[in-house]
Amino acid sequence: MDILDQSEVDKLLAAVVTGGVQEARAEERVFSRHRRDSESVEIRSYDFKRPERVSKDQMRALQTLHESFARNFGASLSGFLRTIVEVRVATCEQMTYSEFISGLPNPTSFNLIEADGLDGQICLEVSPLIVYPIIDRLLGGTSHDLFIPQRPMTQIETRLISNVTNRGLAALSEAWESIRKLTFKIAATESNPQLVQIVPPNEVVLVVGCELKMANRAGTMNLCIPYNVIEPVMEALSAQSWFAANRNARTDETQAVVSAQLAGASVSVTGVLAETTITVADLKELAPGDLILTEKPAVAPVVVQIGSEKKFLAHLGQYRGSRALRVLRRVKPGDRV
Repeated sequence: MDILDQSEVDKLLAAVVTGGVQEARAEERVFSRHRRDSESVEIRSYDFKRPERVSKDQMRALQTLHESFARNFGASLSGFLRTIVEVRVATCEQMTYSEFISGLPNPTSFNLIEADGLDGQICLEVSPLIVYPIIDRLLGGTSHDLFIPQRPMTQIETRLISNVTNRGLAALSEAWESIRKLTFKIAATESNPQLVQIVPPNEVVLVVGCELKMANRAGTMNLCIPYNVIEPVMEALSAQSWFAANRNARTDETQAVVSAQLAGASVSVTGVLAETTITVADLKELAPGDLILTEKPAVAPVVVQIGSEKKFLAHLGQYRGSRALRVLRRVKPGDRV
């Protein structure tokens, strides 16, 4: 290998500055069993630390499903705490379990959840920023000047907050019912999330972050679902099949229930003989024996109204000593009756 002296190095640098020497382009090479043209191959970067195992359609369906959970949970909490509680989905993303754990405070309310029909456990974390205001509300406080303690919850506080988490699990079961009938229950409760290892640190998990607002207080709630736990139902989470399931349920089961309920409902049926208008002065002058004239002939059909809608034309008559109406035909859209 030849060694350049100082004068040759100066000439080379000057040529680079003036443009006399162009930088060599690195050739893109695609390693494959089959020879391919690098210009026609789509090359995308892949992060091995954060692999994406869930499609965008499935993530969108997962977010829609948990938005329904947030609405039901907020309504249940509002009735339980006798105050307005807003729950909304803030984020829905996939990450590794170590990234999820590293972003949680310590101590916190960390609940391990099991579901019948699914293998593995799910995590439900509720921030102390909203846990202690809820406990204060349950004990009759106003939580205006509440101090958030940096300590694990006591047994009494854990028992009180379990009434909230149980309502959350009930709303979660109701939301997942469109995919699969699941019953969630709390298996264990921990204050330090670093001590809980339900899956390996590099395992992909789906994290649904919710925001809870109550009066002048707000906090977060995170639902961590390992991918291997819901992998058996991931096919049903695609947007098309999920919405199709809702449509089938609405057209079959829901329609049958609504029809059965409407079949027993009572409606008012009225036979309108004739209609006319008079002035208030004439109305005040009415006395027994006066006649009210209308423009409708006496032999014209009677209009039968169901509620306030004109539905049929009928003849007035008598049947077994009672007034009766014999239906002639339906009222058509163009009829002037």
